[in-house]
Amino acid sequence: MTNKPIPSVAVPSVSVNYASNGSSKKANELGMRVMQERAYEMRGEQYLLIKSPPASGKSRALMFIALDKLNNQGVKKAIVVVPEKSIGSSFNNEALSKYGFYWDWEVAPKWNLCNAPGEDGGKVNSVKAFLDSDDQVLVCTHATFRFAVDRFGVAAFDNCLIAVDEFHHVSANPDNKLGAHLGEFITRDKVHIIAMTGSYFRGDSEAVLSPEDEANFKTVTYTYYEQLNGYEYLKALDIGYYFYSSGDYTSEIKKVLNSSEKTIIHIPNVNSRESQKDKYAEVEKIFSVLGTWEGSDEDTGFQLIRTSEGKLIKVADLVDDDQKRDKVSAALRRPEAKADRDFVDVIIALGMAKEGFDWVWCEHALTVGYRSSLTEIIQIVGRATRDAEGKTRARFTNLIAEPDASEDAVVDAVNDTLKAIAASLLMEQVLTPKFDFKPKTPTSGPQEGFDYGEEGYNPNGNNVGFNEATGQFQIEINGLVEPKSDSAKRICQEDLNEVITAFVQDKAALERGLFDEEVVPEELTQLKMGKIVKDKYPELDNEDQEAVRQHAIAALNITQQAKDIANDSSSLESSSSTAFVDGVRKFAMDVRELDIDLIDRINPFSEAYSILAKTMNEASLKQIKAIISSKKIKLTEEEARDLAGRAIQFKRERGRLPDITAADPWERRLAEGIAFLQRKVMEQNNG
Repeated sequence: MTNKPIPSVAVPSVSVNYASNGSSKKANELGMRVMQERAYEMRGEQYLLIKSPPASGKSRALMFIALDKLNNQGVKKAIVVVPEKSIGSSFNNEALSKYGFYWDWEVAPKWNLCNAPGEDGGKVNSVKAFLDSDDQVLVCTHATFRFAVDRFGVAAFDNCLIAVDEFHHVSANPDNKLGAHLGEFITRDKVHIIAMTGSYFRGDSEAVLSPEDEANFKTVTYTYYEQLNGYEYLKALDIGYYFYSSGDYTSEIKKVLNSSEKTIIHIPNVNSRESQKDKYAEVEKIFSVLGTWEGSDEDTGFQLIRTSEGKLIKVADLVDDDQKRDKVSAALRRPEAKADRDFVDVIIALGMAKEGFDWVWCEHALTVGYRSSLTEIIQIVGRATRDAEGKTRARFTNLIAEPDASEDAVVDAVNDTLKAIAASLLMEQVLTPKFDFKPKTPTSGPQEGFDYGEEGYNPNGNNVGFNEATGQFQIEINGLVEPKSDSAKRICQEDLNEVITAFVQDKAALERGLFDEEVVPEELTQLKMGKIVKDKYPELDNEDQEAVRQHAIAALNITQQAKDIANDSSSLESSSSTAFVDGVRKFAMDVRELDIDLIDRINPFSEAYSILAKTMNEASLKQIKAIISSKKIKLTEEEARDLAGRAIQFKRERGRLPDITAADPWERRLAEGIAFLQRKVMEQNNG
């Protein structure tokens, strides 16, 4: 199959290329791939968190670890908990010994409650029967497990392994029952827990675990970059959004839909602006865009459509919610769907074909309407990132209604636009290599395994090292604050994307960064990001909070700058698979001195705006700017105190306080913070 071009109207906000070295799919002597081997090395941990993208083999990694716990670690039973019944099939029997492992994974049919008839509440007695039996493995839904814990208490599960798949469904919010139960299990400390997720954050910005509970977990991280870089076939992934202005997405979808690509189309929720309020009519219009309907296949229930090129394609309609959908769903679960590229060509869905859905041939995930949950977007993108023979490029497109200046709901439309941009910014972080930032000191030196470019390591300058095997950067930055506590170190090593997620979801920061031409970048990088870190990690002291802030903003801004350089082909003479790596290196080398002050002076959203300017018409862009500009930004007392604190640091470094008449806008802003607090004190003294 040749590498098909992307339709000209699509403007990717990020295009990431990979080496396709095949490493992530190679198995060791026990039949384990790279991620699974990494997780298995941590099998002795009581509490283990596996962060790994879709299709990386998390379910099998769990099997390896669970079998070792059952056979070597004295654990009596393993209970696998999944968010929905369809995902239960990921934990069906596996003859692991055939590939070199010591034992096989076996689940007695009666103990896979995802396949059992009846409601979750009615399956609770089956959980108790399993606990009382001699069998070792149970698979059930999150809901069944919650009901069982409610009825029998946490003590009933002593000496069990609880494995929670799609762990991002858990929340530290007291109203989240599964999260509360896990907190009780950790407090009692009589179970083993394995938590697995491809996106360790939630769309609602709630913490997944409380900091105290999370501190108990050892983390295994396998990044999207490692996964895709180690594929055999997939070499490039494009993430983009396309705005349409006609008012009817079904008349515009043809601009981003290529009938020769294997595509999953997610139509909009009925409550979204993009919805035409009749899901069946929308599906029929998509049929007509694809070609001429010629009936349906009796065996599978797929719709048969003849394209304008004369090819007969098969379309699986998962929107139709009568008995026909069950037939289509069953057909998509057949082995042929995985083995035969031409078994089906297009899948149209609304609430289905997202989390846990496995169609390796998918080349294009096309989603209509913004998704408020960043987790949902990660899951949808994951549908297209499977590796398959002949599949060299994949893409995710978000088709969104452009804000219309004449609409009453223009403010809502702007909010949707901002959410789409936030999702794109997050995906850029998720897809790129991992950053390890180091302060530049007189004793700094090269780190083993890292390539520092043609010139090698420069002891007198800032260095960017890259380890292709691990997909990790090592970047030296002058003035960088290092984390001191174990918690802060863990955040800087493992959780920067969670911090960045909260930042890009901050509506005020995103609005100002994109559309306020007078914004001072440090107001975003220092004040806004600083407040997010303080709110997210109040248990850290000021120095550790500043370390986390600096690491997070460095990761975000260096990604943005490298993306801009990598997308400007004239600035690089490199292969596409190394373009981003070379972009990071070029950014670091093009500045006289890479220091944290320089990074703080970059608007994190400037590159996103340049993409937006290409995809949205000028009138809509002006309208959005007018809406944002009409909001009067007032300095709060909390912000003034933060500014005053940074003004004191300014005085330590320069021997004077900031000047309110200074040419530098950030120095003026610091002085305004001091003046604000002085006025407050005078007002209070004057009664």
